[in-house]
Amino acid sequence: MLETSARLLKLLSLLQVRRDWTGPELADRLGVDVRTIRRDVDKLRSLGYPVTSLPGATGGYRLGAGAELPPLLLDDDEAVAVAVGLRTAANGTVAGIEETSVRALTKLEQILPSRLRRRVQALQAHTTPLTAGGPTVDAETLTIIAAACRDHQQLRFTYASTHGEPAKRLVEPQGLVHTGRRWYLVAWDVSKQDWRTFRVDRITGEPGLAARFTPREPPTPELGEFVSRQVASSVYTYQAVLTVHAPVHAVAERSSPTAVSLEAVDDDTCLVRTGAESLDRMVFYLLYLGFEFEVHEPPELRDHIGTLIERMRNAIGVQA
Repeated sequence: MLETSARLLKLLSLLQVRRDWTGPELADRLGVDVRTIRRDVDKLRSLGYPVTSLPGATGGYRLGAGAELPPLLLDDDEAVAVAVGLRTAANGTVAGIEETSVRALTKLEQILPSRLRRRVQALQAHTTPLTAGGPTVDAETLTIIAAACRDHQQLRFTYASTHGEPAKRLVEPQGLVHTGRRWYLVAWDVSKQDWRTFRVDRITGEPGLAARFTPREPPTPELGEFVSRQVASSVYTYQAVLTVHAPVHAVAERSSPTAVSLEAVDDDTCLVRTGAESLDRMVFYLLYLGFEFEVHEPPELRDHIGTLIERMRNAIGVQA
């Protein structure tokens, strides 16, 4: 009986991770014959899981949507991961889900085995969140944007620029990027005829859905890379390009993905693009990296570094 129950859970898990399965595929994954798969599917249906049969020579199965499914049992690692995720969400950047996350976490803890409950409670008791503050986004806005990305549907919204000036935008959404503190929408701006990055917390009101569109080739294979490049310099007064004599992974460890854009030149060198509101802040960041570097632009940065060097020499009584 225990073996059968474990097989049912594994079967259900397989049906959830992929849309369609043939009977032989499921049988091969579970190490049983196709007849056993049919019986197991019937058992899942009797428990309330809407598993539909697919036509065809080999037949197939699909887990339907729209029904209230019984709770799915989780293995140890999955249960702990869900609990940690809920706790993080309760202190996160999405507004309106804090209380919901706490309620869900409480329900989860009630059904966890004692050994897992102790692990989760120990993690909570000895972890203090240090919230950085800053803007939050509305959960409903995120779900609308995500659905529009999935369905290839244009979005209309009012967007506040860096200077706070509102403007109407019509975009073809590509995807969302979360940096840990902020949410960004990568989209094709219909009026600008170019790819743009939008901070979701600057979208005012609820985005409206417009016409469907044919998906374009994304600006980069990884949207996170595009956001990093856009945010790292475009919004700052001073924008710099320099070569850092260190592996790209070493520079990344000492940099924020929304502060710099990194490109490996070779195993020991990388190209860095970054920005700052002042030259002093730019120099502070470069010194903080702790690596040798060469400034390519802007020329004002090279001049400012020279001024600071002279100031430091004077401070310790050393003549040039």
